[in-house]
Amino acid sequence: MIVGILKEIKVEENRVSMTPAGAEVMTQHGHTILVEKSAGAASGFTDEMYLEAGAEIVDTPQEIFSKSEMVMHVKEPQKSEFGLMRPGQIMFTYLHLAADQVLTEAMIKSGSVCIAYETIQKADGSLPLLTPMSEVAGRMAIQQGAKFLEMSKGGQGILLGGVPGVDPGNVLILGGGVVGTNAAKMACSLGARVVLLDTSLDRLRYLSDVMPKNCFLLMSSPATIRERIQAADVVVGAVLIPGAKAPSLVTRDMLATMKPGAVMVDVAIDQGGCFETSRPTTHGDPTYIEEGVVHYCVANMPGGVAKTSTLALTNATLPYALEIASMGWEAAVRENPEIRLGANVVSGKITYKGVAEAFDMEYTPVSELFQDN
Repeated sequence: MIVGILKEIKVEENRVSMTPAGAEVMTQHGHTILVEKSAGAASGFTDEMYLEAGAEIVDTPQEIFSKSEMVMHVKEPQKSEFGLMRPGQIMFTYLHLAADQVLTEAMIKSGSVCIAYETIQKADGSLPLLTPMSEVAGRMAIQQGAKFLEMSKGGQGILLGGVPGVDPGNVLILGGGVVGTNAAKMACSLGARVVLLDTSLDRLRYLSDVMPKNCFLLMSSPATIRERIQAADVVVGAVLIPGAKAPSLVTRDMLATMKPGAVMVDVAIDQGGCFETSRPTTHGDPTYIEEGVVHYCVANMPGGVAKTSTLALTNATLPYALEIASMGWEAAVRENPEIRLGANVVSGKITYKGVAEAFDMEYTPVSELFQDN
């Protein structure tokens, strides 16, 4: 298969969807890898590295789309790319369609086969292609929260870890999944007082065995959030419903009860955000203030540490990219239930229920689109 690796064009997105090492593995299996010029430069990978790995360098995204049977991105296609996609072409990337109706409609119109990293799911419910970026984003959430507590950044002037004789900061984490767990580890290691909320007793029991003693685990409810948010210096939104819009857990009314200069980090902003007052921001302009509370809602947090993120992403995506390229999308979807769950839009039909429900649109099981039906 001819596989195209695009240069990311989303604002301040520095990752690339495949490393030279990944390209070498693909070419060893007989696939042709086309890499857009300078696609890996921001992550520290030169065109020469890709050439040495057996890839070919092309000058424009138009060439990538026109020549490739599968196109790989990190972030969702941007508006300038909508018209370049063609029926039957595989788009393999993070899509987050449930948070963007315009993008969803564009993918339907394209007639392409859209396989989303974030909804590929293992039998145990884990999300193998979301996990590495969730690990990065969870750890970054605390770094950013600590930074924006500084007075020069609009915060209240709290050192998250405290010092001897002075109380540490209070961190409230909504969600005990991969993002929340990694955020809690980072905050605890700084010495903060951490409260983590989740709705699963089994998850809370597990975390009680592995988290340090300065992490307090509570069952999540609106009442608990209302109570605990009043003491929080940093709030991390880390909830996820795979492939669907994130639930809004923190209302504007709750902000009025928070400390002025507290910081809210919405890691769920890619899926619409879990704070009522959230709106997407960028690395160049990462925060805004609502009701006296600093909001950090960068929609591609791992792009800020592009080299680490690209290496972690390729480690996770490469086996799936190789399987799709070697078998073709239909055989891969038929035979691998994990990839089947990644199929979000195929040949003009929404094939992921969470996306269809987000916009009250028709859902079509992907099996109905197989050629022998």
